[in-house]
Amino acid sequence: MFTRHLRVWITMIAAALMLCAIPAYAQDGKLKIHVTPKQAYLFVDGKAINDGNHTISLAAGKHTIAVVNYGYKISTQDINIDAGKTTNVDVKLEAYGGNVAGPWGRIQFHGAERSAVLLEGKTPDYFVGHVDEFNWDWIWKQELLVPPGAHNITVTRNGTDVWSGTVNVAANQKVVIDLDKQGAQKTQAWPRGEALMKKSPLPRFKAGIASATVVVAPVTIGGFTASATQINCGQSSTLNWSANDSVKGNISTVGDVQPTGNQSVTPHATTTYTLTETGPGGVATSTSTVNVNTVAVATLAANPAELHYRKIGEKVKVQDSTTLTWTSSNADNVTIDPIGKVDLNGSQTIQANPKKTDLGPVDETNTYTLNATNVCGGSTTQTAAVHITGSIEPVPTVVLYSIFYPTDYPDAKHPSDGLLKSQSAHLTELAGGFKKYLEYDEGAKLSITAYADQRGSKKHNQELSERRVERIKQYLVDQGVASDKVETAAYGEERNLAKDEVKGLEEANPAKAAKKHMNKNTTWLAYNRRADVVLLPSGQKSAQYYPNDASDVDILWQLAKPNIKKVEMNQ
Repeated sequence: MFTRHLRVWITMIAAALMLCAIPAYAQDGKLKIHVTPKQAYLFVDGKAINDGNHTISLAAGKHTIAVVNYGYKISTQDINIDAGKTTNVDVKLEAYGGNVAGPWGRIQFHGAERSAVLLEGKTPDYFVGHVDEFNWDWIWKQELLVPPGAHNITVTRNGTDVWSGTVNVAANQKVVIDLDKQGAQKTQAWPRGEALMKKSPLPRFKAGIASATVVVAPVTIGGFTASATQINCGQSSTLNWSANDSVKGNISTVGDVQPTGNQSVTPHATTTYTLTETGPGGVATSTSTVNVNTVAVATLAANPAELHYRKIGEKVKVQDSTTLTWTSSNADNVTIDPIGKVDLNGSQTIQANPKKTDLGPVDETNTYTLNATNVCGGSTTQTAAVHITGSIEPVPTVVLYSIFYPTDYPDAKHPSDGLLKSQSAHLTELAGGFKKYLEYDEGAKLSITAYADQRGSKKHNQELSERRVERIKQYLVDQGVASDKVETAAYGEERNLAKDEVKGLEEANPAKAAKKHMNKNTTWLAYNRRADVVLLPSGQKSAQYYPNDASDVDILWQLAKPNIKKVEMNQ
């Protein structure tokens, strides 16, 4: 009996709970949205939801919805959702913005389908598309093209960031971001970028049945000026600015501003205002200066004023420095451009650092500008010029040739013979280039390995290859290469090139053999009377092509050992 009553009570309680729950469910309503273009994306209360036309459940009450598609004006509106009812919203976006000129890099995504992609910010204004528009690169292109540079990316959906991070994109390169692997990035060449440049500028948004291309425009500043650049203490000046493709502006010392607008300022000293505009295409800056009329005294000097700079490859070999010295009086603030704020009196060491980065002579003058101010008391400007001369040079070229010997030279009686004129010329060129290369890399070395063909005993061939490598080393030393910069090894008849390898080398050899030198076996033996050269630590190896065009090739190539007099005449 007790058990039966207990079951009845449990059933009644469960039914009551269900009745209480019904009103809770009834508090939800639905939003049915239709968008144009059909790729447009919906944000509700700042959260990325989905793209295209769809119906979603929302809690009853007021909501803010934003419909966005790059290349169109964003649509934002407040809506009321009634419990148990469907609210229909039709949004047709208006296209804006002209075509965008290159160059571009490309960003591609894997994973996190339908998630929104935002550049440089986390609000709908920074939306450029969703992952499914940027995850394919085969017959149909689904691609996001951005200005070269660093971009801060946020991938988000339903109020949760799937991934965010910084991506560096170079022109004509593609960065693939794997969202399933914590945003792992892989950079690849993107030849299509060069092809698209021929069509530049491109529309901001273009979509087909299975393709989509979004071209993000860089942020540009149309102007940033002050209505009065010279004012007395206490007077005001109005900053006026305009920007294209910016979501948010910021002016130093003022704060966040609209992308286009004006602002009154009252500086107490000469002030340079920096306008920073941020949008999906990146960041742009501009400056405007308002000078305050004051009285102050200052000096600025650089000693020495002449500096030398030398760079080889990526290595700076010579970089002089100067001491910048300044004094001031009746001033409470001193700045030096481009250093920034400094003590009222002091000195600082400045290294030669030219703006030039490409190859060629350096001849630049860097100007340092001191600005001393007080609060409604005075200001003065002094300058000091530093002249930088020198050069930016390429890494010296070291031309490496494999060196070939006549049959059985050098022999024990003539250990210094057998290096014919053509091969000596190669070694002379090698020595000259290597000595210049040492200016770039003091730790560089040459590795010489010598061989002998298979005729003769193993001992004979080993000793022969040793004489060959030592003769080459001595020649390089005689040309001014330090002995400790040449490493040697001799392998005799070991490690000979196979006949198939020789055949392949001859087929690729830019110097084709004369008809009389087309004996495969003799050519195979001639190839193995060789010494190879490797530049360390770069690992650059000598070309193993036989010198078929050498003037002394008849002596080098012949099967029998040449007469010593003939060899000596051609050394």
